[in-house]
Amino acid sequence: MNFLQQQARFDAFVNEFNNERPHEALDMKSPAAVYSTAKIAYAGLPDVEYPFHDRDILVTHCGRICMARKKINISTALAGQRLGLKEVDDGIWLVSFMQYDLGYIDLEQRTLQTIDNPFGARVSPMS
Repeated sequence: MNFLQQQARFDAFVNEFNNERPHEALDMKSPAAVYSTAKIAYAGLPDVEYPFHDRDILVTHCGRICMARKKINISTALAGQRLGLKEVDDGIWLVSFMQYDLGYIDLEQRTLQTIDNPFGARVSPMS
């Protein structure tokens, strides 16, 4: 099976799933029968500012930032987004996205050392 055949089978599945097949969670209706467009168009993320950071930087489409003529891989998930950078030690930079601290960049190593999941639940241990 080639790519075009795979795509045709997938398109047929998506059509059946959305238009023909009833879903118990939708009171035995198809998703197309209950779907409606949003009343307000999505405008994207607001402009992000980092007033408490030393600088901000744009993540490239390939998921990198360039600092001091060095390319550092961040994540393609953040491509096109601005990050805040704050120097916490000589050559060590804290990297933040919005209100989340993502990790530290060591310019000599050209790596991002991530902090444990900044988006995870904040749960205090039980005593």
